[in-house]
Amino acid sequence: MYPTIKTKDGRKLKVKALIDSGCTNTPITRKTVEEKGIPTKSLPKLFNIYNSDESRNGEKTIREFVSLEINSNGHIKQIDAEVS
Repeated sequence: MYPTIKTKDGRKLKVKALIDSGCTNTPITRKTVEEKGIPTKSLPKLFNIYNSDESRNGEKTIREFVSLEINSNGHIKQIDAEVS
């Protein structure tokens, strides 16, 4: 799926996305954030990502998020996506 996201600085971008994946949080890849120049904010509390079997998913600690408006087939939602 290729929804349109609107960044807080007003830019509209088409991105490849998996919608309603069952994740507790909404992730966005660091690669997408860097390639699209999406501004990030620091999280007030850092956290790690875990798999469904409770094993840690990689060694990354989530430190930043981006605020976005996502438009998928006319359904618009404001989200904060953690940069993974």
